[in-house]
Amino acid sequence: MTWEQIYFSVCGAVLVLTVLIFWVAVIMPGMNQWNKRFFVTLFAIFVLNMIAFFVDFVFYDDPSMTLAGIIVGYFEYLLITIPMPMFTAYLLRTCGEDWRKSLLFRTVIILWVIYFILLAIAQFTTSLYYFTPDNQYFHGSWHLLLVAPIFAVMFLNTASVIYKRKKLSRKYFVAFLMHLLPLQIALFISSQIVMSILLVVLSMSISTLAMFGIILHDQIESYVGQQREIAHQRASIMVLQMRPHFIYNAMMSIYYLCARDSKKAQQVTLDFTTYLRKNFTAIASEDTVPFSDELEHTRAYLAVEQVQFEDSLCVEYDMPHKNFRLPPLTLQPIVENAVKHGMDPEYAPLCISIRTRETNFGSEIVVEDNGHGFTPADDREPHIALANIKNRLEIMCGGKMTIKPRKGGGTVVSVIIP
Repeated sequence: MTWEQIYFSVCGAVLVLTVLIFWVAVIMPGMNQWNKRFFVTLFAIFVLNMIAFFVDFVFYDDPSMTLAGIIVGYFEYLLITIPMPMFTAYLLRTCGEDWRKSLLFRTVIILWVIYFILLAIAQFTTSLYYFTPDNQYFHGSWHLLLVAPIFAVMFLNTASVIYKRKKLSRKYFVAFLMHLLPLQIALFISSQIVMSILLVVLSMSISTLAMFGIILHDQIESYVGQQREIAHQRASIMVLQMRPHFIYNAMMSIYYLCARDSKKAQQVTLDFTTYLRKNFTAIASEDTVPFSDELEHTRAYLAVEQVQFEDSLCVEYDMPHKNFRLPPLTLQPIVENAVKHGMDPEYAPLCISIRTRETNFGSEIVVEDNGHGFTPADDREPHIALANIKNRLEIMCGGKMTIKPRKGGGTVVSVIIP
């Protein structure tokens, strides 16, 4: 394989990878808007830089395209430095500082402007760099003067990362150093040993991809944490929005039972207290709970409902497998949803079956009822309640929930806990 083929292959691979990462930065939902704008802009510049290199490769050694080579070379020198003040602003904002008022950022901008002026001067002299009549690139005797402002910017950025490390998380600190150090080495080699802007661009692309990967991982972790918090808040709201008529009916049932059957009234009071205690305990829970806790919560709820509906509500339990954990407020709201939307005095008694088993995919819970079910044409409340449970399952333990109609009428809700 010739060096031209290697050059073309490497540029092509980096260009494709950069375009893909650019697209990931555009569509990534877990990344905040500042990070997204920074990386989208950064990778867009890299894409333009790699395109310039492809054009440079096509024009190289072609005497008739010397002017085009000079123009492309100018844009290569310009594009390669734009991310440097961008990084300074990104660093300052990550540290919680106002980059617009920062002395560091102003210094970096001044250095970059000096570089820009020297780059403009380079188009009219051979002292900084030049192209031969056969369109070949060479450093001038004063080339080091051209790159000196960029070395200064790189040094300031690296020193600032180290100085401000206490304001950065460990991941951001490592990510920033992974971006800066390889780039400085490549810039030194390119200016002093091997005349290759491509080396700098490749180093910048790869080191920035590494930085992006670390920061993206941190952003995803933060996003998942936020979703967990949202799920927890939804669970809290679900608890606080207990059906008023359910509480009213429970209290009235206890009231009348006190005169008719004091022992049963005591038991219903105990069941209702257990139901309330489990509801409010779920607010404080930020992790999964044993299935036995959810089952106790569900039994207490059903015991209270059975006092009101008596023979109109029957429950069957088949649970050989109980040794697993699940998000709080998973089983009880599913069963409550079945009672609320399945109970109808004009129909046959509502029968609810609660089963568990261990499968190759994890622990499975199946709640099946023979009610009339609900359709998309119904009010959206059951769909919202079950959707909240589904979201919490996915976020807290990677679980899944499926809902399907039951043969002969009713609904079957299946939950898989990995």
